[in-house]
Amino acid sequence: MYFGAVVRSRVRTPVARTRTYMLTCILEGVCCVDCHLPVAIRPVPFRPSRLSALSRLFCAVLLGILLVPARVSADEREAPTPGPNDRQITLAVKSYLEREHFLRKPIDDEIASRWFDAFLSALDPLKIYFLQSDVDSFAEKKTSLDDLVRKGDVDFAYEVYDRFLKRVDERIPIVEELLKTKLDFNQKESIVIDRDIAVWAKTQDEVRDKWRRRIKYDLLVQKMEKVGPEEARKKLLRRYTSFAKRMHQMNADELLETYLSSLTSSLDPHTSFMSPGTLENFEITMRLQLDGIGASLKGEDGYTTVAELVPGGAADKDGRLKRKDRIVGVGQDREGEVVDVVDMNLNDVVKLIRGKRGTVVRLKVIPVGQTVPTVYDIVRAKIELKDGAARGEIIEEGVKPDGSPWRIGVINLPSFYMDMAAARQGRADYKSSTRDCRKLLEGFREQGVDCVALDLRSNGGGSLPESISLTGLFIDTGPVVQIKDADQRVQQYDDLDPGVVWDGPLVVLVNKFSASASEIVAGAIQDYRRGLVIGDSATHGKGTVQSLLDLGRQLFQRLPNAPSLGALKITMQQFYRPSGLSTQLEGVKSDVELPSITNHLPVGEADLDHAIPFDRVDTAEFTSTDKVTDPMLKVLRKRSAERVAGDDEFLELATDIARYEERKNEKTLSLLESDFTKEWNEGKAAEKEEEKKQEENAGPRRPVVTRDFYFDEAMRVTTDYLAILSGAMPLIAKSGGDVRPESIE
Repeated sequence: MYFGAVVRSRVRTPVARTRTYMLTCILEGVCCVDCHLPVAIRPVPFRPSRLSALSRLFCAVLLGILLVPARVSADEREAPTPGPNDRQITLAVKSYLEREHFLRKPIDDEIASRWFDAFLSALDPLKIYFLQSDVDSFAEKKTSLDDLVRKGDVDFAYEVYDRFLKRVDERIPIVEELLKTKLDFNQKESIVIDRDIAVWAKTQDEVRDKWRRRIKYDLLVQKMEKVGPEEARKKLLRRYTSFAKRMHQMNADELLETYLSSLTSSLDPHTSFMSPGTLENFEITMRLQLDGIGASLKGEDGYTTVAELVPGGAADKDGRLKRKDRIVGVGQDREGEVVDVVDMNLNDVVKLIRGKRGTVVRLKVIPVGQTVPTVYDIVRAKIELKDGAARGEIIEEGVKPDGSPWRIGVINLPSFYMDMAAARQGRADYKSSTRDCRKLLEGFREQGVDCVALDLRSNGGGSLPESISLTGLFIDTGPVVQIKDADQRVQQYDDLDPGVVWDGPLVVLVNKFSASASEIVAGAIQDYRRGLVIGDSATHGKGTVQSLLDLGRQLFQRLPNAPSLGALKITMQQFYRPSGLSTQLEGVKSDVELPSITNHLPVGEADLDHAIPFDRVDTAEFTSTDKVTDPMLKVLRKRSAERVAGDDEFLELATDIARYEERKNEKTLSLLESDFTKEWNEGKAAEKEEEKKQEENAGPRRPVVTRDFYFDEAMRVTTDYLAILSGAMPLIAKSGGDVRPESIE
């Protein structure tokens, strides 16, 4: 069983540019620079930064990600044709959804209507391509999709996508004209940044007006980034051309994934269909290893650009390939033909570069800052994705009564991973988050740490068994989670391993992006009163369990080598804490809450369409500890609140939050250059501050601990907690039931 990862990025501070608000509410489904197809419902990248002055500007900044295509030849305009397995896959997905999904809801006209809307939104979320007449013609089949899926008929997806490509191409003369036109940047007008109020164009005049505002926005962004007018136009045209080519390169697997995931998301936000390529990438993230060169790539204006190098990977050891280098060709073996990959679908480029360890891949590269390409021969190797694994560091905080610092062992855990294939094969050395954390805890114990801080911030989930076994590192035996299936049967899952690896003080750091398996661990630790939960007001609020059904294995069980047909990640159960509470929608509430912009952003489970409702089950039998008590919490909250109230950075954050609350409901962004410049400059100052912090923390690997005022306050709460546990800060009950710490001189 698997808990779908909600967010993979690492948010280390409580402040964030409100581009995230836009990403969640506006651009879900946008075709983006780093994607080869509409991203539909996918994890949202989230970068830490101080909140800018006006949220809508940074909502709009990502409008630049929605690329406009340039002219495409008639030969390239052919839409993908149905794949040979489309019907079989579709019938299987429909059958599993109706029989196995937690809601046991039939695919009827209501679901068909949701499906229709979700599919159009996945292709054209800002309503800038399709015409109202297109939507009206598609709507004739809106309530028939449920009937078509029962036949395995997916022709509607291809019909719509063919029209989409046609409209993409028809916009090109307008775009080219606008890029040559002198636009008036002193005209007081705006662009819609809220897709909920966006409307389809009815006439060609309305189409042109939509695109005039888009191009005006794009050029303003380029101007703010100090790009000259001529260079800006060339850059945008290049970007549009690249986008168009990628859309025309979409294959049957990718289109089917978008179409069927629009169906699955109509039942709940965490059920999805994975194409074979997506399934392969998912399995890599779970086992944290692959065969290749060890480079993270991204698409950028038609080029495949090196985003990061995996420390210790083949490319890193070779030493020639660098961040921001552009890969323009890929060849196999030392004498193989180098294939041009400019404007190629990023997934296709990745397929060319990956390969069996020990073989050679030839990369034609334009090094950063240069214009002449060179060729690198790199031998593929096994790549360990160590930055995705649990890592630890011992830090010193505060002062003990004897004058020495408290030693805190921090475990940074990005996800609950497990090499499922190796585990199925019975390999004793399979990779898992619990095994890695056990080693770290044993090391901390040997080095005499005073406390362990388990950092689950932005840990979006992973393996259910891992969440249970990892909790068992901190408790003796007893229930960790309760699971309810579609028949309302509740099963208790216990930690059956007697003893603990770490029995000392424990804190768990969480934020609104801590989800699924993270919430199981945090919830159990809190129910047992085993440790202190510190962070945002509550975690994400995902309380459902997904199972991964490999369709090839399911449909061809008797074949030794089943075909790769992708997989259905399907919500089959709901989970509950030992206390019987569900984390669904409500999450795990922090024992000590720290102010955070994410508390105010609509990025939780409750903000997702078709989320399953909250409920609860009976409390399981378990014995709690006294390591966290209500009197302790009262003191810790009071002392933290007093510090926060006098901290300059938290006060600045409070101002940012208030400003965000004032502006978050605005639906448009001004295109008047003076307004645009003012908002841009206010946000740019904060961005430079964040970039400086990131440079300070930069290195060959992602740091275990990133110091910022949020983390520092969490550690001050931790040292207060340790002082109380050690008796250095005794709790004295006053008359009336008040509890205060005895002052320490």
